[in-house]
Amino acid sequence: MAEIVEAFKNIVGEANVLTKEMDTAYYRSGFRCGFGGAKAVVFPSTLVEQWKVLQVAVDAGCAIIMQAAKTGLTGGSSPSGFDYDRDVVIINVSRLRGLHLLREGAQALAFPGTTLFELTQELKKIDRVPHSVLGSTTIGATVIGGVANNAGGALCKRGSSYTEYALYARVNEQGTLELIDHLGIRNLGETPEEILTRLEAGEFMDADLIDDGRVASDNDYVNRIRTLDADVPNRYNADPKRLYEASGSAGKVACFAVRVDTFQAPKKKQVFILGTNDPDHFVTMRRDILATFEHLPEMVEYMNRATFTAAEKYAKDVALAIKYLGTERLPKAYALKAKAEYLLNKISLLPKYLPDIFLYYASKLFPQHLPKRLLEYRDTYEHLLILVTADEAIDEARQYLENDWGRTDGVGFFECSEREQEAALLHRFSAAGAGLRYQNLYQRTTEEVLSLDIALLSNDPDWIEDLPEELTKDLVLDLSYGHYLCHVFHNIYVYRRGTDMERIKTLMLERLKARGAKFPAEHNVGHLYESEPVVEQFHRKLDPTNTFNPGIGKTSKKRL
Repeated sequence: MAEIVEAFKNIVGEANVLTKEMDTAYYRSGFRCGFGGAKAVVFPSTLVEQWKVLQVAVDAGCAIIMQAAKTGLTGGSSPSGFDYDRDVVIINVSRLRGLHLLREGAQALAFPGTTLFELTQELKKIDRVPHSVLGSTTIGATVIGGVANNAGGALCKRGSSYTEYALYARVNEQGTLELIDHLGIRNLGETPEEILTRLEAGEFMDADLIDDGRVASDNDYVNRIRTLDADVPNRYNADPKRLYEASGSAGKVACFAVRVDTFQAPKKKQVFILGTNDPDHFVTMRRDILATFEHLPEMVEYMNRATFTAAEKYAKDVALAIKYLGTERLPKAYALKAKAEYLLNKISLLPKYLPDIFLYYASKLFPQHLPKRLLEYRDTYEHLLILVTADEAIDEARQYLENDWGRTDGVGFFECSEREQEAALLHRFSAAGAGLRYQNLYQRTTEEVLSLDIALLSNDPDWIEDLPEELTKDLVLDLSYGHYLCHVFHNIYVYRRGTDMERIKTLMLERLKARGAKFPAEHNVGHLYESEPVVEQFHRKLDPTNTFNPGIGKTSKKRL
């Protein structure tokens, strides 16, 4: 291994190769779960360096894990365990940032480390927006990471991150590294070095772009979501129609660049808050919107009362950070927190997750951050929706709520002021970390969080989980939130210390499987979920020797 490490240093420089356990530990751990062994972490600074590092690792017979911002929730961009049959090398591409706007911003070309936040900020200058809005946008999620995981997000009209235009490397059946150029740009050269150098330098024009019928976004989703009676989910990671080369690859190839669509930004937005104690009222509303509305909302986000309250109490610091620090500073702040947490966790006398504990108590010093009407609705209604509309959809939604749905007994709605609108969306975003924060605070009395990423059938009316007594007797926190029109939900469970969590998870998934639900919905398999046959076959075709990210989806880690 020493010779391989030396070869890496000759390519990227000594400072960009980490081998000591303490130095590599952060990169060997997942954002929420997962930890394992790796002999080296390598940080290329150019696309050509990435190619050369890959060549060294492949020639040496290493297992390779491609890693960027490490924001995935299922551990798929970090090693899992120490039982690999060969040396593991992590190639972290976070330094490979760069993007090019194509055709006056109608499309964007993104490199491996380019974040969705960076793309969003660049598009803002020309009144356009990216295909996806992910919960991890503000903490550094990359464009290519979203594509590789078919990440979903909150948007009702644009589905999961997807493109059929990509430049990537794979290891073929003969064990040889090869560059696959399906990016659709002419005249970049013949050799990998030529192609990558010219691409990174931006030595191409719009006239060089190829349009051959492939798509650069999930452009059919707006029609698919309206199919109310479909007995399949609207979107889920194992959908064979959304598995294409880099899209859904989950690290089974090494991606260098993708072309993705962008969209015109809305001119104006309006947020409505809806509440009810009867879930059937939201079923009616969902069917009405999808079946009759000419203009679909931008987002329809669900929270149950427990989620609202947990986010208010345990994720207040997240909302405050976004409000006062701004989204521009958040990625660096989160990275600093993660590294501080790792170092502090090594001190046995200190409680684990000390930064989280500190932030929780610090946030209590600040006054109530949520507007009065939001709190009143939480107290009144068990189930809440955040309905986000834009442009022509605003009046259509307003008329429907005032003249139809809003007249139903037992429901309520109001139109948000600008302050309420900002607070509601911040609150929904911060809710994603509330369960984990709760467990960190009460780690002595609770088990690790069970987080389920679920895609329900489009025609399933029973979207509220009604758990039997054997699954609730030791349950201390039951959170549910998600993308309501899409029927994608995130259920977070925290159980008392001593609960058999493997058994609980098995029972939960069996119940969901019996209903036809798919999981994961939008977070990919990582090391938490078992790959469905269609996903395993897709990954095997991409990576026949099992060189890249071995073991994901609970598959074999052994070389094939």
